[in-house]
Amino acid sequence: MLIHELTPSDCADILSRTSVGRLACCRMNQPYVVPVSIAYDARQVCLFSFSTIGKKVEWMRANPSVCVEVEDLEDRFNWTTIVIFGRYAEISDDPKDKDLRQRALHLFSDRSQWWLPGAAGLSDSEHESVVVYRIHIDHMTGRRTTRSEKA
Repeated sequence: MLIHELTPSDCADILSRTSVGRLACCRMNQPYVVPVSIAYDARQVCLFSFSTIGKKVEWMRANPSVCVEVEDLEDRFNWTTIVIFGRYAEISDDPKDKDLRQRALHLFSDRSQWWLPGAAGLSDSEHESVVVYRIHIDHMTGRRTTRSEKA
């Protein structure tokens, strides 16, 4: 098995086809990792996501430095993984964020049932507690395996 570094362009291409990642955040020296729905925006070099208010939103509000891991795993010898380092920022309902929020919703709507599982089963009153946010990508790395050729 050979491990190859991905270029930033390779990483962006994979992110454009990915809808789930693992978000890592930290508060008071305690890490927390959770799967999240994501949409990559190449124009703004960011990930968009959403969540109801809970542990991850509270922790990201306290410490906006986050990490997101994306993977494509066929088996232990054939995989691709990307690690993204970035900063959390909420997108408000304020008119100043209208274009940004519409961009996020546009990217989400390109995917079938994009609101699942994050907003599944929410009552009308709970929809007000949904937070749309983005992760500004500071930098990312990626690796891919290939099977080695026998000599």
